[in-house]
Amino acid sequence: MALAILALLGGATTAQANEASQIVEKCAKKEPFGGYSQSAYRQALKQLPTIVVEYTACTEEIRNAELAAAGGGGKTASATSAASVPLALTPTEQKAVQSAHTSGATPVRVGSEPISPGVVHANVASAVNTLPHSLFAVLALMIAAAFGMAIGEVRKRVRSRRDG
Repeated sequence: MALAILALLGGATTAQANEASQIVEKCAKKEPFGGYSQSAYRQALKQLPTIVVEYTACTEEIRNAELAAAGGGGKTASATSAASVPLALTPTEQKAVQSAHTSGATPVRVGSEPISPGVVHANVASAVNTLPHSLFAVLALMIAAAFGMAIGEVRKRVRSRRDG
C-alpha cells in the first residue's frame, strides 16, 4: 500500500514537471498556453532557462497565466497583456527590494572578491590583450611617424642655429 502511494506521488511530481516543461517550451516558441495548475506555472518559472528569461517575455507571460488561473479567468498567456494585469512582487522579491533599500551600495562578496555597485574594476592588461593586432600595427606606425617628424624638426632647428 505504501509503495503504491509513493508511486502515485512520484508520478504526480513527474507529471507536474512535465507540465512545467510544456509551459516553458510553448512560451519559448510563442505558442499560446493555458489551463495548467498554479503549481505547474510556479515550477515553470523556476526552471526557465536564463536565455529565455533574458530574451523573451516568458516570465511575465507565465505570471500572467498564473494570475489568470488563480482568478479563474481562463485566459491563455497570449491573451493577457503585461499592462492589463499588474504583477505583485513575490515575498522573495519584496525582501530583496527591502534589503537593497536598507543596505544601499554596500559591497557584495562574489567568490573571493568584493564587488561594489557602480565601480568598474578595469584591468589594463586584459584591455590590451583584447585589442586586435591590426590596431597595434596602426598605433606603432603612428608613433613611428610622430617620432620621425619630431626628429626632422629637431634637425631643422639645429641646422638653422649652426648656419645662422
